[in-house]
Amino acid sequence: MRKKLFAGQALRRLRERDRWTQTEFAERLGISTAYLSQIETNQRPLTAQVLLALRESFGIDVGVFTAEDPGRLNAALREALADPVFAATPASPTEIQAATSTAPWLARALLDLHGAYRRLHDRLNALDDSLGAGIDVRATPFEEVRDFFQFTDNYVDRIDRAAEALAERLGRPAGLAPGLMVDHLRVRHDVRIAHAEEDGAPVRAFDRAARVLTLRGDLDPPTASFMMAWQIGMLEQAEAIDAVIAEARLSSPAAEDICRLALANYAAAALMLPYRRFLAAARETRHDLERLARLFGASLEQVGHRLSSLQRPDEKGVPVYFVKVDRAGNVVKRHSATRFHFARFGGACALWNVHEAFESPDRILTQVAELPDGSRYLSLARCVTRPRTHHGALQAHFAIGLGCELHHAHEFVYARDIDPKLVNVARIGVSCRICERPDCHQRAVPAVDRRIAVDLDRRGEQSYRMTRD
Repeated sequence: MRKKLFAGQALRRLRERDRWTQTEFAERLGISTAYLSQIETNQRPLTAQVLLALRESFGIDVGVFTAEDPGRLNAALREALADPVFAATPASPTEIQAATSTAPWLARALLDLHGAYRRLHDRLNALDDSLGAGIDVRATPFEEVRDFFQFTDNYVDRIDRAAEALAERLGRPAGLAPGLMVDHLRVRHDVRIAHAEEDGAPVRAFDRAARVLTLRGDLDPPTASFMMAWQIGMLEQAEAIDAVIAEARLSSPAAEDICRLALANYAAAALMLPYRRFLAAARETRHDLERLARLFGASLEQVGHRLSSLQRPDEKGVPVYFVKVDRAGNVVKRHSATRFHFARFGGACALWNVHEAFESPDRILTQVAELPDGSRYLSLARCVTRPRTHHGALQAHFAIGLGCELHHAHEFVYARDIDPKLVNVARIGVSCRICERPDCHQRAVPAVDRRIAVDLDRRGEQSYRMTRD
């Protein structure tokens, strides 16, 4: 059953931004003023008919309405409010729910403020006091763009639909063969493809004057296809990308540039893996990652990341999370269309199978993971390796993780590997600093919202106990 979309605050802000009265706005949408009022107060959901009218009458990217996800905001706000700085004014789950449901922008403002505080705290700890006065506590451009995609469900409607329309015009049962993109660049844009074999050549270089796109000669087919699709996106969707950036209201030119790069990446993925074709294939194969990669000429990472963006209103795929980490545990990419929440600060849970993937590089690992709130997930993990470019070159290893809530597991072929009795459920957390589990043998640090009690005559898994008082 599809989840109803309640986004009244987002709709009201868009209306007030352009100075429309409720009556005028309702007339343009073809609904009554009373009905619009109920939508804006979240008494009624946004229907497909209203979303279509918003796109046709106002040119509004309907993807902005997926941003208002109280569940995701709840998790982020709960993590922030667990910080000891808020210890004197604890918030109950009911109060957090009310804040994210009725005033999501206020909740995000608090998250931004807490993020600035954490960055200042961390940098002050890392730098000498004499350097402290010059510290910039604003979100980095990468963090700002990451949060933009996170709170739009990693789905950008106008770019996704334009890429899908181009894929349909070029035509192919599944993904686009590299030859089709080579021909399209040549015929439509007078751009030819060249290859660079020398050491140190850039992965991709576009000479605007000569109309030549040069790709490094050692790229595997999925990466070469992605680079051509990226260039097509920049050539054909520049105006749409600029419009999305303007709506995002990012704080700096650097953030806008990074967002432009990310949106071109999005356009490339949407061209290689067009929405409806890819969604249908995912359902038909029961989300067999390797089969999908073969069908669309894509890599496992490209497939996993695209699955996380299948959140088109009224045509949603299974909500999944996607993450990419390096051997040191650094999160390189992350997104969650589920309630699964990645820590904004600190490391991820050591019990999560994404860390184990490096030890089993040739297979997809499965795990049933349970978070402290009782929600359970089918968690998939796989090690991916970038090929060496030449003798003596270092080889990059990453682990990708993909998962869904357990009640969706039957839609994944990997569910056959699950123990039907669920005996071996991994009891994980978001991160040690906000995890409530008292008996975890992998705990690195105490939870920040707990007091530490030490019993010199008795020891459990840890040398201390955590208490609320």
